[in-house]
Amino acid sequence: MAALAAGPDHLFNLRNSFYLGAYQAAINNSELPNLSPDDAVERDCLVFRSYIALGSYQLVINEIDSSAATPLQAVKLLALYLSGPDYKESAISSLKELLADPAIGNNPTLRLIAGTIFMHEQDYNEALKYTHAGGNLELDALNVQIFLKMHRSDYAERRLKEMQKIDEDHTLTQLATAWQNLAVGGSKIQEAYLIFQDFSEKSQVTSLILNGKAVCCIHMGNFDEAETLLLEALNKDAKDPETLANLVVCCLHLGKPPSRFLSQLRLAHPDHMLVKRASVAEADFERAVQSVA
Repeated sequence: MAALAAGPDHLFNLRNSFYLGAYQAAINNSELPNLSPDDAVERDCLVFRSYIALGSYQLVINEIDSSAATPLQAVKLLALYLSGPDYKESAISSLKELLADPAIGNNPTLRLIAGTIFMHEQDYNEALKYTHAGGNLELDALNVQIFLKMHRSDYAERRLKEMQKIDEDHTLTQLATAWQNLAVGGSKIQEAYLIFQDFSEKSQVTSLILNGKAVCCIHMGNFDEAETLLLEALNKDAKDPETLANLVVCCLHLGKPPSRFLSQLRLAHPDHMLVKRASVAEADFERAVQSVA
């Protein structure tokens, strides 16, 4: 009855599109009538975050002006942070100013963006400072991601259980369950695969869903199926970093040359972890060759 009293959730489909990586669909279907002022701000945040996910950083920076609401200012800082290495420092500095303001520092979207940026920086303790208190399922899901990056699946499991108590069937809870299952491994990999399979049957099939299934296949040793899924994902987005990185891994297991996908990844995402590891390995190899010569 409480849910009925709250009225319909006008942003339900928009949020789901965003969570599952259907970013263009989120943008295309964002013209929603009769939104409250708060819902309109959340709608705009989801649309601009979708543009960010598609790499349109400058559009977001240009569109959000200094009079916009705090959540939108936070989203603009995320676009600025991701737009290039020259802007990272100023974006983080501005972010810390907003977080230090007692009037707005506890805003959930601001804390979410802070967690996202500090996770990118691999400053996980700083990321947890702003996300650990939770407040909504998106903050909880980000918390799970941070704990998994810290290799603390035990803490991730605790946060996931809290999410399941709130709404076990929510898209974010299901995604977080799949991430946790992948981290735990073993028989849980099949359970993660079934979650992504369920999404692919009920929703628009996106790179995010295809990569989820492919990573499960890689863990289970099904490299041919993983390659098929990843090539389908590449058709949807030729520059997606996770698709390219997973294809490099897949090719190595299949005994195929990964150089084309690694070159694409290096050009489009020079800061990607796999690119950095490959560069270190190449430098080590060169040094070894020189020492022998």
